[in-house]
Amino acid sequence: MNSCLRLFITLPLCFFFVGCASLGFRGNKGRTLAPFTTDGCSLFPDGTLEDKTLWQDCCIAHDVAYWQGGTKEQRLQADEELRLCIIEVTGDRALAQTVFDGVRAGGSPIYPSWYRWGYGWSYGRMYQPLSEEEQM
Repeated sequence: MNSCLRLFITLPLCFFFVGCASLGFRGNKGRTLAPFTTDGCSLFPDGTLEDKTLWQDCCIAHDVAYWQGGTKEQRLQADEELRLCIIEVTGDRALAQTVFDGVRAGGSPIYPSWYRWGYGWSYGRMYQPLSEEEQM
């Protein structure tokens, strides 16, 4: 292969891989967890018209789990705990199931959203266990 053709093939590949790395596809750059933030129940109400924050504490506890991320099993556990908390606070199983279905559908780490699983880390971490150091 002549050197011009090799350069023509190699250079675009280099730009591609450097671009992917700069977008965060290498996982968490710097391995630092951003400070905790919460927006309550994200794209869902935090309560009823009468009590606007009725189940907000359930969502904030859920946000702590989503912020730190972890394994696929830990995400399912966090979503189940949210569902159970809403049932405990409201007694409304249909509401709790609706919230559960919403977080299962929209909270995947593949989405570059502020409410995804592991949102405290740079985009691209996906599902991965937290090391002892990261848990601190």
